[in-house]
Amino acid sequence: MSTATYTVKGMTCGHCVSSVKEEVGDVAGVTGVEVDLATGLLTVDSDGPVDPAKIVAAVQEAGYEVANP
Repeated sequence: MSTATYTVKGMTCGHCVSSVKEEVGDVAGVTGVEVDLATGLLTVDSDGPVDPAKIVAAVQEAGYEVANP
């Protein structure tokens, strides 16, 4: 099991959080997603290493941006 954290820019409400959680949760290998709206912190749990580019792409699909990917 591994955990990675990212900072997401542009989220302003609970719907934003839900969108990010849904898209990132669909990435293969991801087992858990936590998003802190106040800090923009995205924590991703997975079975093993997940390509950060896939997480960044999922966040972008949700309509947001990863700071310093």
